[in-house]
Amino acid sequence: MKALNDLNIFVETARQGSFSSAAHSMDMTPAAISASVKRLEEQIGFPLFVRSTRSLRLTSEGEIFLDKTTQALSTLQDGLDLVSSSRGELSGNLHLSAPSDFGRNLLIYWIDEFIDSHPNVSVKVELSDSLTNMYSKPVDIAIRYGEPAESNLIAIPMCPDNARVLCASPEYISKHPPITKPEDLLSHNCLCYMTSDSLYNNWPLTSGEQQTSLLVKGTPSSNDSDVIHRLAVHGRGIANKSLMDVSQDLIDGKLVRILPEWDGENAPLYMVCADRRVLSPTIRKFQQFIQEKCCAQRATALAEIK
Repeated sequence: MKALNDLNIFVETARQGSFSSAAHSMDMTPAAISASVKRLEEQIGFPLFVRSTRSLRLTSEGEIFLDKTTQALSTLQDGLDLVSSSRGELSGNLHLSAPSDFGRNLLIYWIDEFIDSHPNVSVKVELSDSLTNMYSKPVDIAIRYGEPAESNLIAIPMCPDNARVLCASPEYISKHPPITKPEDLLSHNCLCYMTSDSLYNNWPLTSGEQQTSLLVKGTPSSNDSDVIHRLAVHGRGIANKSLMDVSQDLIDGKLVRILPEWDGENAPLYMVCADRRVLSPTIRKFQQFIQEKCCAQRATALAEIK
């Protein structure tokens, strides 16, 4: 299988744009990556990359070979997945990205459970609140809040009824004035996060036919949504978070919902990919598994906080 491994290394090197990045991605050394590419070039009889001290780019032959190799490897993986599926097994590599808060507090534990049930599946996770470019990054799927603006992406609903909720720790609630109406938030420390250098401090709230929007303030703020979550748990202030993100702390009593009759804006959770052909049996099974986990988690949280 060394030849097949060399092909995979070639594709990953082309995606990453350097031997060192490919080595980091594949948990290998740059020397091993370089040796693999050189071995493949000797076998096929033409150079794949133009190398310099600072850059690495595909030759014209390499570009053609990359396209066909990618198609061939995808077809081969589909065949392996179908054989494994027919045997009741799943296999393959799964590379995904997810929001930091959801990823750290729920997803990583669900992935562990999935791998325990399917030991031939390898999963790589990237956590970030920045949107991953599905066309330039070597990511199979991404889990995102909100329906993607990119119309070419395939979007599969994971938790379409998810919404933001106001919450704080019991400690914070006990030490500060009661909150009985939305306007009371203006005199409290509201923990806000930043997206693309923009502070999310305009909080829309809805209760039946009533709607309001409050420009809140508080400190500290962060561009990492999990930081805001942790600050809220530690009694630093009030957070306006996705129910999915804070669901376990609401269930455990580490956080308490504030103004439960008022809902924040919708925050539907989607799984997205750049091409439907990416949706192998393994990825489809993973999507179904995570979707079931999300629905069960949301139902448990709502039952506990009502």
